Amino acid sequence: MPTVAEESIDAFQNYYARPPERPKKKSLKQMIYDDETQQYFGRTVESWAKIGVFYTAFYGVLAALVAICMWAFFQTLDPRIPKWTLDGSLIGTNPGLGFRPLPESENVESTLIWYKGTHYENYKQWTDSLDEFLAVYKVPGLTPGRGQNIYNCDYNQPPPKGQVCDVDIKTWSPCTKENNYSYHKSSPCVFLKLNKIYGWIPEFYNSSADLPEKMPKSLKTYITDIEKTQPHKMNTVWVSCEGENPADQENIGPVDYLPIRGFPGYFYPYQNSEGYLSPLVAVHFQRPKNGIIINIECKAWARNIFHDRKERLGSVHFELLID
Repeated sequence: MPTVAEESIDAFQNYYARPPERPKKKSLKQMIYDDETQQYFGRTVESWAKIGVFYTAFYGVLAALVAICMWAFFQTLDPRIPKWTLDGSLIGTNPGLGFRPLPESENVESTLIWYKGTHYENYKQWTDSLDEFLAVYKVPGLTPGRGQNIYNCDYNQPPPKGQVCDVDIKTWSPCTKENNYSYHKSSPCVFLKLNKIYGWIPEFYNSSADLPEKMPKSLKTYITDIEKTQPHKMNTVWVSCEGENPADQENIGPVDYLPIRGFPGYFYPYQNSEGYLSPLVAVHFQRPKNGIIINIECKAWARNIFHDRKERLGSVHFELLID
């Protein structure tokens, strides 16, 4: 049995012993395939085959499970009917209002329509923008399914199931392409569109005796006249455009709405039918004051449309400047 001194000497010698020699560095060719061990990247062919089979089976099963889950998920969806609608959706039940033409994409946050009335090259960007926006209304083939299921609707003739109402562009005169949408006369046309909400049904102000206090006086007078002369048109989402401030109200001048002052009720509810196009109202600013910015606010009026200027609910704001 070694003594303590001998153990100490052995430990000392082991501590200072030369470390074992490392194997020589292998070349890249040897790392890929070693002739001595017949291994590829440190593994035999059989080992690589087992790994390949395992991962092929693993990812194959995983892909199959994902495919089955996606198939089951899409079976719960309808390509035309949203899963969440109205109060259950993010959009909610209060439609917004949009306007065209919009400024160029470089000024995406701007809402200013600014041009020189007699300069064709200056107002051309606005008329070109309207041409592009209204193309689907003029050429049925640009909208999938449009032209096969169009129905000539009226207040007494709502569209049958599976058909959509026609939007008659002839009723927009003088807000037409042939007339440069009246931009060359410094009396531009702006088109309004109510945002689509699936299944939303407007609750109409269809009685002049029950109109909201904040509704503009001119619109109240219009509704009263329609009730007397064309009572069948009372089921309409009414529209008003006014200057936001007293100075704007003085500078905006007379305003005309084409074909009527609102969106006909027979276009609702929106059900994502093939070929559907939203109704439009052409707002013709006949004699706006030149050389000054006019702040304009347009509103849509129905009992279930609520207005919030800050959130732009039920309304839209834009500015008009004609030099």
